[in-house]
Amino acid sequence: MTVLPATEIAPAKVNLALHVRRRRDDGRHDIETIFAFCTDGDRLTAEPSDDLSLTVTGPFAAMLDDGSDNLVHRAATALAAEARIGKGVRLTLDKRLPVASGIGGGSADAAAALRLLTSLWGIDPAMAERIAPTLGSDVPACLLSMTARGEGAGDALTLVDAGVAGRPVLLVNPRLPLSTAAVFCGWDGQDRGALGEWREGRNDLEAPARSQVPEIGSVLDWLRSREGAETVRMSGSGATCFALFDSEETRDSAAAACPPTWWHLASFLR
Repeated sequence: MTVLPATEIAPAKVNLALHVRRRRDDGRHDIETIFAFCTDGDRLTAEPSDDLSLTVTGPFAAMLDDGSDNLVHRAATALAAEARIGKGVRLTLDKRLPVASGIGGGSADAAAALRLLTSLWGIDPAMAERIAPTLGSDVPACLLSMTARGEGAGDALTLVDAGVAGRPVLLVNPRLPLSTAAVFCGWDGQDRGALGEWREGRNDLEAPARSQVPEIGSVLDWLRSREGAETVRMSGSGATCFALFDSEETRDSAAAACPPTWWHLASFLR
């Protein structure tokens, strides 16, 4: 009997709002954010194998290493060690989302690997939950892939109803990678207040991100000019920006008009 590859989506992550509260002694930052997730993203497949291997394909494959430093490879290795699994697996990552773009990226891919291999190997999901924070601050949220409030370094999670499920969303990136560490380093250290209702919130990383990639301003202005665009913000540390639309039709119209030099993704929030 032919065994078909197991498949898992790594949904694009959107920060509906992101407030930076303080720098921590460990070099990270305390934040308050609302994580939401798209119905689309990268795609990870797995097939049984004697060894653990990773192949990266897709439009953004050239920007990633497929070796042991890749977060997908690290996640699989860590989960196998935690579960004392002696099996191998052949992983293929179809990289459809831009790299270093503020929408989950490697964190979403690592989380997809944890979910996929937990199911494939039949192991306790609690093992994946223990490993996730060791791979990155956003990995626990991406492992959950449900709308949640994130506090601490972003890894203290509480499920919330943000009223966005099913909302049409358009993600736009000027095709310029942006280092998360560099953006946080550029934050001015001013606490501008707690995050309450996300619609009244902001992204405190927008200013330092725009200082490094001024094109973010052009993307935001363009999104705000689209018919039907409601909430328009930058996601995470950038440079991807997003707009929630009042209908699928207005979103698709905006997507069709997106400048060809920019990357875009028309999707829905989960």
